[in-house]
Amino acid sequence: MRTRHLIASGLAALALTAAGCGDDEAPAAEQGKPKVEIPAGAPPKKLVIEDIEEGTGKTAKAGDQVTVNYVGVSYSTKKEFDASYGKQPFAFPLGAGQVIPGWDQGVEGMKVGGRRKLVIPPDLGYGAAGSPPVIKPNETLVFVVDLVDVQ
Repeated sequence: MRTRHLIASGLAALALTAAGCGDDEAPAAEQGKPKVEIPAGAPPKKLVIEDIEEGTGKTAKAGDQVTVNYVGVSYSTKKEFDASYGKQPFAFPLGAGQVIPGWDQGVEGMKVGGRRKLVIPPDLGYGAAGSPPVIKPNETLVFVVDLVDVQ
């Protein structure tokens, strides 16, 4: 009886150890709040989409309800202006115009579990009006977006 208990305890410990080993390989959406790095030089004139980590789940397409976590940073100030981490993930209908065009275009094609960096020029963000006092007029925005779910 004691031998079975020791074997069971050993197997349980091995399972816990193996489960902990996968932390570095967790999908981006489970890795927590990312650090947003601002590219060097002048801001781009066109939308820049960079997959930091490609997901393995369902692909987001126009018409889908998507849920994301994100961090947004102003290109010129390098300061964070918004983030969903520590709050609730943000859900929106992709391609319906309910978010800035840079998000509708930049999130499309992501796979659940993926992490993507979007550098959004003003014409695909808040434009000449900005979103005072947080986002100044004609500001380029940099987001890191984690795709959590697609419905």
